[in-house]
Amino acid sequence: RRYMKHEKENNMSTYLVLVNFTEQGIRNVKDTVKRTEAYRAMAKKCGCTVKDSYWLMGQYDMAAIVEAPNDETMTSLALSAASLGNVQGQTLRAFTADEIGPILNKMVS
Repeated sequence: RRYMKHEKENNMSTYLVLVNFTEQGIRNVKDTVKRTEAYRAMAKKCGCTVKDSYWLMGQYDMAAIVEAPNDETMTSLALSAASLGNVQGQTLRAFTADEIGPILNKMVS
């Protein structure tokens, strides 16, 4: 409950970022932790916060949970990160239970 209240106070949206290493990124995979810290700093400059980062087994190499004030800011961060050439990915807008309720109420039959 406390987290949801915090999120509303800051008016931030949550995004799930799924990435795969590019050929360049895998060649320099030993730098991945440093690159992730650089991504956190880049996010901060854009007005976003990287809440968590994970290295994965399976279809994707990494995932991050990012808070951003809006879709435009998150897109700017995603493009900035992709332009470095180490990862390519997918950004998904994530909704909490409190956020999805009003969306569901707008559904038409």
